[in-house]
Amino acid sequence: MTQNQPIVILPENYQRMVGKDAQRNNILAAKLVAETVRTTLGPKGMDKMIVDSLGDITVTNDGVTILEEMQIEHPTAKMIVEVAKTQENLVGDGTTTAVILAGELLKNAERLLDQEIHPTVITKGYRIAAEKAQGFLQDMAEKLTKKDVQFLINIAETAMTGKGAESARGKLSKIIVEAVEKVSEGDKIELSNIKVEKKAGGGIEDSELIDGVILDKERVHSGMPKQMKHVKVALLDSAIEIKDTETDAKIQITDPMQLQSFVDQEEKMIKNMCDKIIKSGATAVFCQKGIDDLAQHFLAKANIYSVRRVKKSDMEQLSKATGAKIVTKVSELTKDDLGHAGVVEEVKIADDEMTYLRECKNPKAVTILIRGGTSHVIDEVERAVKDALGDLAAALNEGKIVAGAGATEIELAKKIRDFATSLSGREQLAVLSFADAIEVVPRTLAENAGLDPIDMMTELKAAHDKGKKWAGLDVFTGKVVDAWALGIMEPLKIKTQAIKSASEVAELILRIDDVIAGGSGKEREPMGRMPPGMPPGMM
Repeated sequence: MTQNQPIVILPENYQRMVGKDAQRNNILAAKLVAETVRTTLGPKGMDKMIVDSLGDITVTNDGVTILEEMQIEHPTAKMIVEVAKTQENLVGDGTTTAVILAGELLKNAERLLDQEIHPTVITKGYRIAAEKAQGFLQDMAEKLTKKDVQFLINIAETAMTGKGAESARGKLSKIIVEAVEKVSEGDKIELSNIKVEKKAGGGIEDSELIDGVILDKERVHSGMPKQMKHVKVALLDSAIEIKDTETDAKIQITDPMQLQSFVDQEEKMIKNMCDKIIKSGATAVFCQKGIDDLAQHFLAKANIYSVRRVKKSDMEQLSKATGAKIVTKVSELTKDDLGHAGVVEEVKIADDEMTYLRECKNPKAVTILIRGGTSHVIDEVERAVKDALGDLAAALNEGKIVAGAGATEIELAKKIRDFATSLSGREQLAVLSFADAIEVVPRTLAENAGLDPIDMMTELKAAHDKGKKWAGLDVFTGKVVDAWALGIMEPLKIKTQAIKSASEVAELILRIDDVIAGGSGKEREPMGRMPPGMPPGMM
């Protein structure tokens, strides 16, 4: 007589979910993440208020900010958050689009799974559709150069529509475009050369562009001039003080005169450093490390504006803005190492003293100063400005743009459907599902604006069937309009990256048919918990 002895290969308290249960649970998690940010899309999207465990408040409709602040724990949901982070890092905008597209791809895949279509067939169809979509988007896009200033302003305004900065988007978009023009080299732009500084107080319309750098620092000595013009700038990344010895040293002194000579020698060394700075012709010194009290006195007597403990990133910005070289040894400072600024001044904003370097000649680094009524307002304006800067950088670096307002998505879905008819086999159904998923963007725009999505989608498709490539949805009037003519423009990179990231993560999630959850710890009691939100499975 034999007994069926159970064989345990996993420790106690591990939980496991297999087959359709695992697939459904993963798809549900992805759909929930997409639903969370879906209401924030478009000019009429709403904001979310997130309160953390310390009671700090974040009010935003920026997709990646919402998902990061929410501290999501579900493993599949985390994969969708990674889509938003990738979009943010590579483009700087379009995070909500990427997330809702990933959610919709999985939602449509669920319908195909119900029809007994194998997950690998669906992923193959999605992969084919995603590759074709990239080619169609490249063909649809229009060219852009730095000379198309109005197009650049339109891109910036489109990025800020529906966000906290919308009330002053006209002024902010001009500031952003001007900043981009100043730091761009050819048609390429490095966003690290544009510093975004924020200060509460005033209104959003008080924001300004500084042809130079703003430092959150004050002059080190009250005897130094508060404002200087036609300034020669020296940048030092070493301290203007006596260095401590590397090893502990003990010196015995038997005579007070010996002590005095020590003090005199120290003073002489500091004076020599200051004399070297004065001799170079510098009238403003920015030091990455400390400035001794005695050195402050000598520099103040020579009417040299000095700032200490400047951040390394700010030193690099100062170098690009003024043309000064960063010098490591004070003794090697010469007039050839100096840069130029039209004005250096200390300005009091709210309760803080800040140093402004303005009117730099041909600066390769500039600063956008953002103002707003409260810290929550300026944080959201900063996010909107960074989105707009990311859009402009993506548009100029790639040199291609498309229309917004859902026009691109409708046209792309139409082309993918036409392509699907050339396929035979079950992959055709997956390609058609991919086309349906892309239409989630215009459909969501309509829903968020309180319009009937079925009516709007029907009108949009009819317009595109008549050959109107850039027919999009005006959410303010509820009519189908020419999005390009209205100046609703976005960089091509937003669309290509969103489709690439969303399709890849959807394919990855669809191929999972087994979820094994367990924890680790000093005491394996219990062995592990299922991540929150995941129903317990059977061993």
